Amino acid sequence: MSAAEAALDARIPLACCLGMLAVGVNGTAIMAALPTMRADLALDSEAVTWAVNSYLLASAACIILGGRASDWVGARRVALAGLILFGAASAVIALATGPATLLAGRAAQGLGAAFAVPATLACIGQAADPSRRSAALSAWAGALMLGFSLGPLVGGAATHLLGWRSVFVCTALALAAAAIALSTARAEAPPAAQRPSHLDAAGFALLATLMVSAVLALNGLPRAGQAPLHVAVPLAAAAAASALFVRVERRAADPFVDLAGIRRSPLFLRAAAIGAVAMFCILSTLLYFNIDAQGEAGLGLTPVGAGLMLLPLSVGLFALSRLAPRAVRRLGSAGALSGALVVVALACGAIVAAAHLRSEAILAVGLFLFGAGLAVPYATAPHLALAALPPEAAGQSSGLINACTFLGGSFG
Repeated sequence: MSAAEAALDARIPLACCLGMLAVGVNGTAIMAALPTMRADLALDSEAVTWAVNSYLLASAACIILGGRASDWVGARRVALAGLILFGAASAVIALATGPATLLAGRAAQGLGAAFAVPATLACIGQAADPSRRSAALSAWAGALMLGFSLGPLVGGAATHLLGWRSVFVCTALALAAAAIALSTARAEAPPAAQRPSHLDAAGFALLATLMVSAVLALNGLPRAGQAPLHVAVPLAAAAAASALFVRVERRAADPFVDLAGIRRSPLFLRAAAIGAVAMFCILSTLLYFNIDAQGEAGLGLTPVGAGLMLLPLSVGLFALSRLAPRAVRRLGSAGALSGALVVVALACGAIVAAAHLRSEAILAVGLFLFGAGLAVPYATAPHLALAALPPEAAGQSSGLINACTFLGGSFG
């Protein structure tokens, strides 16, 4: 490879990480911006709810399709399309004058994320030099998690200083830069033999129904006592879709998801479980810490203050995600994950002690350890998932692992 080709190839992980950083920040920054958006755009409580749910449902429905499309037409092309769509949708939201534009933009953002997230992971897995692949995949995971954890701080600060529209303008600009960098990189589309003769529409529709129903059921859990049908109906739909999906895929000549290959790979199943649990822990902590820190019964902080309190967690997540490959090489995946769980347990003890003593210093240490401990399993899961399935199924692998982490985050 020439120096010029190496420089071009280096743009792939950089562009993908920048894109995931922007997507991650936007994903949680909107929580800090929504109160101001509600007043400016005359949103009622139902519109506020759908400003979140439209994103989640669009992502849930299409995230595995985004991974499969990466195998069919090339990960770079799909990633580029997803980044452009997410950026364009962010620009639309920045110009919104009412609920309809906001909700349409949020749904388009969710669709863009459904293609960009698995495709950038597959893109890095295919483009990175084998000796540096683990580090590149860990950087991808670290960028996404750093974005999620910094989102409340960025959203609160930007809304306070520049207005809520600046959150989406900055997202659009960052994704435009990522798309430009990615469009200059060299990455070949997979051979035609790897592309299906037709889309398994039944498999896609059933899997999308399963994902959307699962998200709706999880969203209905807080109101299960008052409205049990909000959980029971989606759960029944998810169960029916799951059973039909397995039946259809077993009979399909060219299935949407290779269930047989996944069953033969315990490593992939472990990676999926690891990623889901890690995302559950991270996002539930981000959500409930912000609620408690800003509540009158808690610390009574502003959105910016709550975001600043989460900085130790952000530092721990990003720093240790970069070191995760080294820990796995030295200790093995089992040893590294076991050590990470010990760190998380210590972190939980420190956080409980901080709440009892009302000590911000102990809380900062606990949050740093919490982020550091969870960084190892979250950064390790994508690498294990891509290693578990053949290279030609990198898109399917990235789509499925991201679907599992998505459901874990939704449950949180």
